[in-house]
Amino acid sequence: MDTLEQRLTELEVRLTFLDDTVQALVQADSDKARRIARLERLLGDLHTELVALRLAQSDDPHSEPPPPHY
Repeated sequence: MDTLEQRLTELEVRLTFLDDTVQALVQADSDKARRIARLERLLGDLHTELVALRLAQSDDPHSEPPPPHY
């Protein structure tokens, strides 16, 4: 019977360590998900800003004055 109690105690200890490991992994996954979401928002902001800059610098032929021979 003593061996059964030792095995049970060992299983309980292993379960505790596994539970701690799972909780740490869940926390790490949550942190990574938040970081990825933040980076996606920043990337979207940068894309919007880049498009605006490209539009501001593009040469619109309608906004230029006509050449002197007209």
